Amino acid sequence: MAQNTPDTAQNPHVSAELAQLLRTGPFHLALRSALTARGLALTRVQHKLAQRGITIGVTSLSYWQQGARRPQRPESLRAVRALEDVLGLPDRSLHRLLVPEGGARPETERPPGRSYRSLVAPADCLQQLFAELETPADGGVHTVGHHERVRIGARRELSERESLQVVRAHRDGVDRYVAIHRGDPGCDPSRVRVRATENCRLGRVRGDAANGVIVAELLFDTRLRAGDTHVFGYAFEDGSGGPSAEYVRGFSFAGGQYVLQVRFDDAALPVRCYRFTQASAGAPRAGRQELTLSGRHHAVHVVEQGVRPGILGIAWDWG
Repeated sequence: MAQNTPDTAQNPHVSAELAQLLRTGPFHLALRSALTARGLALTRVQHKLAQRGITIGVTSLSYWQQGARRPQRPESLRAVRALEDVLGLPDRSLHRLLVPEGGARPETERPPGRSYRSLVAPADCLQQLFAELETPADGGVHTVGHHERVRIGARRELSERESLQVVRAHRDGVDRYVAIHRGDPGCDPSRVRVRATENCRLGRVRGDAANGVIVAELLFDTRLRAGDTHVFGYAFEDGSGGPSAEYVRGFSFAGGQYVLQVRFDDAALPVRCYRFTQASAGAPRAGRQELTLSGRHHAVHVVEQGVRPGILGIAWDWG
């Protein structure tokens, strides 16, 4: 069945870019584009909504356009309908991105993905650790942004990895995330320290000494509803393993941006570094690309704008 889309062809306030966003979403980018097109400050928008009997804070409007919050309650959805009038948009053009007719909200659907078993080795070890935490493999969130920094120490060891992550819930009631760390050969999980650094607190931690794997429960201070986003940070302090030669990240879901930076100690510099991809843990490596070590900071990085299910990593040779 064809879905009704807003008629934007004759609307002077709707550019080609905005028209596309009104057709496909996501909501926050469509709203931000509409605000830019009209040139209205949020305080002015708030005033115009008040004239229409809608009371809403500037902070809420800002969160909506940033994607940090989604209007879902009835009063919020009424405000969205009024926003369409204020911004000169077709009727229901923003509203349908949140509650389309006859279907689930597109932004809250579980994105395409694959089982973690194809991305990690050994998968059985990880499955057992997840079972101990009574956590399903799909924790109810998918990543929309992840900035990860890895430090390699003077002994060529993986010293620390720190993450700032943005997730979106694809079901209601999510209040935690389980982070996975796999150390290099010789890693001792009992010596690995996990830190919750931002917008979360540390819950249960489990490790498998034979495989050098640790899983850590990061608890949010709120329960996310489907479509809500959450920003949180955490770190694994390791240093217990032998010489490190690569860092890899597996992605169960498609979409989102990933930034990986690896920084080397002055006393342990590799002779070459390169990025690579893998379709699965046992697949051959592809997409090899040489990376240049930065001068003063001795770091390399990769930026992936729209990740695909699979594995992305940086490897290096010590010479």
